[in-house]
Amino acid sequence: TLIKFGYPKTLIKEYKNWMILCQPKQITLSSLILICKDEVDAFSKISDESFSELPKIIKEIENKIKNLFNNDKINYLMLMMVDQEVHFHILPRYSTDKEFEGFIFKDKSWPKKPDIDMVNEINEVVFNKLIDRLKVAFKD
Repeated sequence: TLIKFGYPKTLIKEYKNWMILCQPKQITLSSLILICKDEVDAFSKISDESFSELPKIIKEIENKIKNLFNNDKINYLMLMMVDQEVHFHILPRYSTDKEFEGFIFKDKSWPKKPDIDMVNEINEVVFNKLIDRLKVAFKD
């Protein structure tokens, strides 16, 4: 699952039990993947230590993304249908278009549930700048 989501290139921050990656398919601006390091196939199977670390990470994600891009909401999807390891798709939601590095990002399914097949096609330069911006923000 890590490799599918571009690891190590897309790694934003590593915690003791989790990793944040920048989602290669940007459904909305700054779409992320939060993946558990426990090698399990069900949320109920992650370690107590992983569970206890999760609230801190969620607060950090929500604060950093709000400060960076002023999102309106955040959706968390834990599908685990194709990629079996425990992970969340974290989708900041925007009621209006957002510009980043000259590219206009659209939240194509706002205000409805996110459609993860509706992506913003961006080039590698913009994607790399997004990764860099997120890494700097999450260093603090």
